[in-house]
Amino acid sequence: MKKEKQYAVIGLGRFGSSVAITLYKLGYDVLAIDTDEERVQSFSNEVTHVVQADSTDEETLKALGIRNFDVVVVAIGDDMESNLLTTLLLKDLGVKYIVAKARNIQHGKMLEKIGADRVIYPERDMGQRVAHNLVSSNILDFIELSPNLSLVEFSAPKFLVDKTLAESDLRAIYSINVVAMKRGSEIIVPPRPNDKIEEGDILIVVGSNDGLRRLEDGLV
Repeated sequence: MKKEKQYAVIGLGRFGSSVAITLYKLGYDVLAIDTDEERVQSFSNEVTHVVQADSTDEETLKALGIRNFDVVVVAIGDDMESNLLTTLLLKDLGVKYIVAKARNIQHGKMLEKIGADRVIYPERDMGQRVAHNLVSSNILDFIELSPNLSLVEFSAPKFLVDKTLAESDLRAIYSINVVAMKRGSEIIVPPRPNDKIEEGDILIVVGSNDGLRRLEDGLV
């Protein structure tokens, strides 16, 4: 069953593809848009909907109902003019939250000036990491170690506060292990079973992607 939040990803290069596929695998409705017909066809089974369209055409964006999406990711890479124009049109159409890919700092500054809510530099932000950040404000960092194993850094949710690690039973419930805890400037490595989780703590965990997905559902 798909979750309610809807995402659109414009541009299906390496970065855009990674974001779109990861969001879809996390259970979200994803509209993918690209001008390349071959690329669009290859994506037919990867996301909820995929269309061949020119994102620099305002009427096309209106027809796609782009303003109804909660987050739109502008992942156009090679064509800076299209990247900027698409971002500007999305802003004018009233899209709630725009994430735009920048080629360099100067490009990023331009995107910020024309209304991008968040600018991404792919050299520093993998597509999968961005997708997890978008769907949960508690997730601070996400690194996929393998297709079945990931490392995640997240703010301790309320349902874990005042419990010890042993009482939280994260290993049994979610198949994840807490490898470190950050408390202000203090880093507890490795944490002990009787260490209590406090409000504001940051947990660094390693575990199965399925277990982390279920834990994220509790965090959103």
